[in-house]
Amino acid sequence: MDTTVQAVQRRLIVLGYSVGKAGADGILGRDTIAGLTKFQTDKGIDLQYPGTIGPKMLSALGLTAPATSIPPWIALAQQKIGLNEVKNNKELSTFLKSDGSTVGDPAKIPWCGDFIETCIAVTLPREPMLTNPYWALNWLKFGIAVDMSKPRFGCIGASERDGGGHVFFVVGHDQNYFHILGGNQSNSVTIERKAKSDVKGLRWPSTYPLPADAMAFSTFTGKISTNEA
Repeated sequence: MDTTVQAVQRRLIVLGYSVGKAGADGILGRDTIAGLTKFQTDKGIDLQYPGTIGPKMLSALGLTAPATSIPPWIALAQQKIGLNEVKNNKELSTFLKSDGSTVGDPAKIPWCGDFIETCIAVTLPREPMLTNPYWALNWLKFGIAVDMSKPRFGCIGASERDGGGHVFFVVGHDQNYFHILGGNQSNSVTIERKAKSDVKGLRWPSTYPLPADAMAFSTFTGKISTNEA
């Protein structure tokens, strides 16, 4: 849960704006984005990225908390860590369909692209989506390019493997590895390591502001991602 998002939701509710049935749950989902956008429109707030939370929006709401540094799609993805395609099949299948798409059984199909697509579509409803987001390497055409030497927290990476590829969110890095949060990693939603030499490119959504600063190196000793089929 993101406390800044929750504070914004509570303020919107007080002001008479709906953030959805879940209320102030700390998740920047479609209903909260719709409430934010309506507030911004009603108040004539000119933003480059409508529906996002930044200093101008917080000031208009009378809040002084800093803008969240966790992209909404990552906040959502983090909540799903640990879900396994067999043990948690029903919950995982329900989540993968929450963006309105119809997908197959995650225990029978590669679902890394479906996981990324769902996290993006649910939290960034205005983001143009790929024609076929389920083919991992198609994500190299998504949004805007990010310099591989200057990764941003939450950017999308894609790598190639025998028979296809793998797509994931980058949540950290060191000299040789990206630390990746993704689906269908050892049949689950996990954070693992991916060799930078295997990654073909990094991307960022076109409807969400790109952070000015790249991520600093961090330490993570998790397993190296190898089972992504």
